[in-house]
Amino acid sequence: MNPILGTRGAAVASHALASQAGLDILREGGNAIEATIAMAATLAVVYPHMTGIGGDGFWLLHAPGAPMRAIDACGAAGAYVGPELYAGLSTIPWRGPLAANTVAGTISGWGAAHEHSRTAWGGKLPFARLLESAIHYARAGFPVTHSQEENTRAKRAELEPQPGFSATFLQDGQVPSYGQRHHFPALTATLEQLAHAGAQDFYTGDLARSIGRDLAAVGSPIMLSDLEAHRAELKAPLETRIAAGQLFNMTPPTQGLASLLILAIYDRIRQPGWSPDNVPGIHGLVEATKQAFILRDRHIGDPGQMTIDPAHLLDEATIAACAAAIPLDRASPWPAPVSDGDTTWMGVIDSEGRAVSMIQSIYFEFGSGVVLPETGIWWQNRGCSFDLAPGKLRSLAPGRKPFHTLNPAMARLADGRLLVYGTMGGEGQPQTQAALFSRYIWGGHNIRSAVAAPRWLLGRTWAEYSTTLKLESRYAPEIVDTLRTMGHPVEVVADFDERMGHAGALVLHPDGWIEGGEDPRSDGSVASW
Repeated sequence: MNPILGTRGAAVASHALASQAGLDILREGGNAIEATIAMAATLAVVYPHMTGIGGDGFWLLHAPGAPMRAIDACGAAGAYVGPELYAGLSTIPWRGPLAANTVAGTISGWGAAHEHSRTAWGGKLPFARLLESAIHYARAGFPVTHSQEENTRAKRAELEPQPGFSATFLQDGQVPSYGQRHHFPALTATLEQLAHAGAQDFYTGDLARSIGRDLAAVGSPIMLSDLEAHRAELKAPLETRIAAGQLFNMTPPTQGLASLLILAIYDRIRQPGWSPDNVPGIHGLVEATKQAFILRDRHIGDPGQMTIDPAHLLDEATIAACAAAIPLDRASPWPAPVSDGDTTWMGVIDSEGRAVSMIQSIYFEFGSGVVLPETGIWWQNRGCSFDLAPGKLRSLAPGRKPFHTLNPAMARLADGRLLVYGTMGGEGQPQTQAALFSRYIWGGHNIRSAVAAPRWLLGRTWAEYSTTLKLESRYAPEIVDTLRTMGHPVEVVADFDERMGHAGALVLHPDGWIEGGEDPRSDGSVASW
């Protein structure tokens, strides 16, 4: 598979209509941030089971000669959302109004990014222009993907009872089929209001008041005052250095630490002859994942509640200790961490060498399943990752941020290349990032084959409850058998299994040309010029 090439800019997303929306902005002279907002808005319409404006988002922003920046657009639990709200329950429900218990931060991230574009990157395009493609597809309709059809059908029983779901996602009481045109009339009006009034209207304006009425009507504990209190944060990302270059990822409450740790640990234990496509390389990456997840689950939550600076977990002593704990000849015991999540990742590089890695999510397929009646927004269920037991790292309390699987990635390589990459996939995100990076840097792959090659996944991820080591069936039988002999609980899955994530990547070379790769497990594409 040959990479897609460009010289003046490129965009990649998990739906081709979103990639094209981003390229349209680049062709008009827009920058990478402006193109990303257009892509994010389009995805929130045409890939509705994976994302929406009722979720959260995180950004990495690169500009030549400037420090890497990050945007945290994560919403917190409402001011009246505490354990007493769930009296008699052992866990927070995954679906329904009580699952819609955190503020949706995505739109605040769009707003913060647009402001940064204007003040730091010389952005000129109005916010309204960036929503045009999304508004068109919401009003005129878009063709349903296989992924939307299959996920709607698979989750219909648990989602159909939720307020507004059937009216929004079914057609005449039936699951819309592949290629059938689907519309979102109420969401169209909401996007038009955002285009007219700006992103902040979602939190403090007329739209916020409509959303507040909607949330009360469906029985969500989120209130208008919670929306008014929300702010996106522009900050420094997490980073670490390995032999290949400088790696960047998102700060807590995301699992960005785990993505960095896997690569740092693997870089330390990697030996000559190891490849991410042979048994020693796969085993090393799986074992590095276990060590990274142990630290993640011990320390990462709402940054305001953490007792350790996450940067300290990336120091040499910690990485060395993790590396020393890895047996190279057998599988180590694994505590089987669990998480779900549906997400969309996107990346853009513009003609000035500026780049964005961005990810937004509603958590499970269709989030909480609740669709607000007046505004047509389907709301996330990210808050079901809170623990109802007191005194835990991720215990539910008013105003706390939930733990996030979301984490966008970038790398400034030692030879001058810039790698922009990411994926959806819950627990699988750090693992897929590691597979993609290691194949491109150490495995002899070009960037497109690095994304498409067979993947492994340890444990549970979105739409998946088993805790096995899953390998796509394109792996050779001898690889599968040897990993089993080493003690890995291998499960062979489909050739291009959607559970392995929807990844993508772009590479900017020092002399200005760009190459990219999209995931054949998704409906995405690389759009370049």
